[in-house]
Amino acid sequence: MRVSSLMKRLGLKLSLNDPRWGSDQKEGKPQANEGKKPGEGPPDMEQLWRDFNQRLNSFFGQKNRPDGNGGNGGGNGGNGGRSDLAGMRATAGAIGAVVALIWLASGSFIVQEGQAGVVYTFGKVSHLAGSGFNWRWPYPFQSDETVKVSQMRMVEIGYRGNVKNKQARESLMLTDDENIIDIQFAVQFKLKDPVAWLMNNRDEEDTVRQVAETSIREIVGKNKMDFVLYEGRDKVALETQQLMQQILDRYASGVLISNVTLQAVQPPEQVQGAFDDAVKAGQDRERQKNEGQAYANDVIPKARGAASRLLQEAEGYRSMVTENATGNAARFKQVLTEYQKAPGVTRDRMYLETMQQIFTSASKVMVDAKSGSNLLYLPLDKLIAQAAATDSAAAAARAAAQAAATPPSTTTLPADVMPQVEVSRQRDSRARDALREREGR
Repeated sequence: MRVSSLMKRLGLKLSLNDPRWGSDQKEGKPQANEGKKPGEGPPDMEQLWRDFNQRLNSFFGQKNRPDGNGGNGGGNGGNGGRSDLAGMRATAGAIGAVVALIWLASGSFIVQEGQAGVVYTFGKVSHLAGSGFNWRWPYPFQSDETVKVSQMRMVEIGYRGNVKNKQARESLMLTDDENIIDIQFAVQFKLKDPVAWLMNNRDEEDTVRQVAETSIREIVGKNKMDFVLYEGRDKVALETQQLMQQILDRYASGVLISNVTLQAVQPPEQVQGAFDDAVKAGQDRERQKNEGQAYANDVIPKARGAASRLLQEAEGYRSMVTENATGNAARFKQVLTEYQKAPGVTRDRMYLETMQQIFTSASKVMVDAKSGSNLLYLPLDKLIAQAAATDSAAAAARAAAQAAATPPSTTTLPADVMPQVEVSRQRDSRARDALREREGR
């Protein structure tokens, strides 16, 4: 379309109805196609070329002469050349105006929401353009570049796309205890200064990746392997984020670190099996320690409670024996005083008290001999209860004998048996006193 329009402006006609079609006038020769009707032969290319040259000469201000040497031509030829030149200049002016408008329109650009437009003047940052329609001077005076400032960007260290696609040169690092650990993590960041992001970084994302790798190697190199693998993962991520932000601010990179996420933290694959065995052994050790501690927590309080109970029972038994002995001694002193005052009365009273205790503890049958009645009163309930009390007293006596043979700290009589033993002892002592009084009489 452009070639055909240019040929029309230059006055070239490619028509089969042209009477000069196929003519040859070079060097005054007659027409080579004389006698042929129009349209019966091919066009004469030399004539077309001559016409084209003539139009070009008229365009550049030269007049057309029949002999082709130039100079002042006839009136008709000069007027036609001047009119063609004026038309060509008007066309050229219109074309120049359109081109100028297009050139000026090329300086307009649109900045979307969440983006920032950076305008350069001869390669130097001149100003920032906000969101919406903006205009600058077209090339080569000014240029623009749009940057997404609100977009959350991410770089991956130790892997690409998937944790299975490992990058061993980035993920393997040395810990403080000289162990090798494999760490894969991702860094999320966004821009806080688009000018610094564009002007102070040669490869922006590669800069962030290198800073992240440097930071985590420094943090991991200060900690033990077990700390990084287990309880210290969150702390390592936080310290890495803080150190990255400090380095990037020092570089004036215009980056704001949002988050550091540890994807995989594990030993190298070559020692994974041995490490798993060591971890299982450590877990078994901790489990057995916990079981032993639980058993100790169950047994030791019980043993301490039993020991405390035995000590208290022994203390109570000692207090009881001491008080009884003190009471018996005081009672004996009182009886001795009364005996010295009235020996006969005292002996009778002691005899009666002794017989009362004896008959109270023995099985009795009451018979009314004076009235001659054959009625016998047998207190069976009391007999059965007294027989049971006698058996209990015998068992208590045996337990007391065993207790006397062993230390009180290791063997202690039950609380319900101790009063029965004491009653039995008092009964025996009173019986012995009664026998002595009868012998004395």
